[in-house]
Amino acid sequence: MSRRTLNLGILAHVDAGKTTLTERLLHAAGVIHELGSVDAGTTQTDTMALEQQRGITIKTAVATFAIDDVTINLIDTPGHPDFIAEVERVLAVLDGAVLVISAVEGVQAQTPLLWRALQRLHVPTLLFVNKLDRAGADPERVLAAVSERLTPAVVPMGADRDTVLPVLAEHDEALLAAYVGGSPVSDEQVREALAAQTKEALVYPVFFGSALAGAGVEELMAGIAELLPAEAGDGDAPVSSTVFKIERDAAGHKIAYARMFAGTLRTRDRVDERKITAIAGFEGGSAVHRDSVSAGEIAKLWGLGDIRIGDPIGDPRTTGRQHFPPPTLETVVVPSDPEEKGALHTALTQLAEQDPLINVRQDDVRQEFSVSLYGEVQKEVIAATLASDYGLEVEFRETTTICIERPAGTGAAVERKEEEPNPFLATVGLRIDPGPPGSGLGYALEQAVHGTMPRAFFNAVEDTVHQVLREGLLGWQVTDCTVTLTHTGYYPRQSAAHQGFSKAMSSTGEDFRKLTPLVVMSALVEAGTVVCEPVNRFRLDVPADTLGTVLPGLARLGAVTETPAMRGAWATIEGELRTAGMRELQQRLRGLTRGEGVLESVFDHYEPVGNPVPSRPRTDANPLNREEYLLGVSRARS
Repeated sequence: MSRRTLNLGILAHVDAGKTTLTERLLHAAGVIHELGSVDAGTTQTDTMALEQQRGITIKTAVATFAIDDVTINLIDTPGHPDFIAEVERVLAVLDGAVLVISAVEGVQAQTPLLWRALQRLHVPTLLFVNKLDRAGADPERVLAAVSERLTPAVVPMGADRDTVLPVLAEHDEALLAAYVGGSPVSDEQVREALAAQTKEALVYPVFFGSALAGAGVEELMAGIAELLPAEAGDGDAPVSSTVFKIERDAAGHKIAYARMFAGTLRTRDRVDERKITAIAGFEGGSAVHRDSVSAGEIAKLWGLGDIRIGDPIGDPRTTGRQHFPPPTLETVVVPSDPEEKGALHTALTQLAEQDPLINVRQDDVRQEFSVSLYGEVQKEVIAATLASDYGLEVEFRETTTICIERPAGTGAAVERKEEEPNPFLATVGLRIDPGPPGSGLGYALEQAVHGTMPRAFFNAVEDTVHQVLREGLLGWQVTDCTVTLTHTGYYPRQSAAHQGFSKAMSSTGEDFRKLTPLVVMSALVEAGTVVCEPVNRFRLDVPADTLGTVLPGLARLGAVTETPAMRGAWATIEGELRTAGMRELQQRLRGLTRGEGVLESVFDHYEPVGNPVPSRPRTDANPLNREEYLLGVSRARS
């Protein structure tokens, strides 16, 4: 019997019992001999000190076990919304998932967000309703909530055939004909239809139990092996893998976690001009150094110094767009010891390798660093990581909202060589045109400039445009526009009589890199910009008798709400609210709803801010001020 591999994600709202279930699966499979405890901080997958202290999962962890002929690479993902970026990167490499839901709390704020991501990426999913042994557990209520808020295509395992058949018949014409016509349907037909439709993410089996007590876990394991798509993989095909996590070992060496979709990687292989210096695969719950890894496996790879999260190794594989939005908050982080600014920069740069959405901004003028965030808990995680891994104590300033700038109109500018006040041996002309919301930053060449100068100079202009527009007229990133190169000009390599190459007579890439910021900002000033702030789409479930307090509270925060939907003693309010207001709502929610309100929110779009218009301090050489900018360039040269 050939072995198959299944890369399985465990997802849940925080505290639903996801890590406890992971421990129980590893114990039942014989990988660990004693069950760890989330409360005691002794679980197999939560190894960070802060994870053990808080009882939450922060970093994605991998463990391996076997069920019959299936090898399971189990990936335990964070449940706290501040770490949604970790979840995003895992979803692209999963074969299947288990979504854990508490039988007490039911569908919680993060659950629908995770569910939508799983459905969007078409990940086959089993549901495990956990904590049946707890007071207040109500599986029927949870099933009703799942059907209402997630999907009606649920199949309760252990349910009678009259409950299961109508759900399966919706996606199977033969079953539908038999069901409607009253023809007999065998148990084997039902099992085959259930497995086929689960693997296609058409239906979602629901298991019930208690991870802490072990109830229902055996049935869940059987369902994982039978109902989710495990494959043997083609180890002889060309290498195709995707990096979904990066960390560094104790010696500071970068380690890339990659999902192997096809082919085989061996130590000392060269792939994409990179040399693999060491490999580890996962066996028996831990990583083991090996000579190779093959299709279906999760690999730890050394030697890929320039690799980043999301990069392919070998043939790229389309795994679906990753839809989670970027963080909309940021904070300034400073070392407690001013002498450790250099060490802090190094540490933050390495943390940004592990989570690119941290997005470190360096302010050379103020000697400060800013990092972007999803929420306040990330501050604590960053501080704890800097202290434990780098020996750095840090302090944070107040968290602020990250805005963007959009061009208000079209603007153009040109600076020509040998024409005042251009001091550079280059000609650059640029036009900035506004684009539709969400279009990002585009770059183009007018037909007339194609082939008019060496490729290196074109690259210098394009790279600099992207760099400069990280800070617009008011310091926010400029987006939703197209920048077009309209004019070029340069001096070819020249020399004085009987002498070698002279920079004073010949254009260099530096001329274009130094001139382009002035042209970009001149064009942007002519276009003008509109500062826009992030707006969240929210859903708020509250006791119906608190609507009289909640709705006026939302109005005071500037929320735009729809008519509440009533469901017995509960009301659901949906609407839009600025991210800054969302932070305030989260703080007030407990008081507005007696602690019973459940808030779900996700970034939706940007819209223009009102007065006063916020600005952000510049971190560049300020090309908006020509005199200041050229003075800085002159100092840098000298």
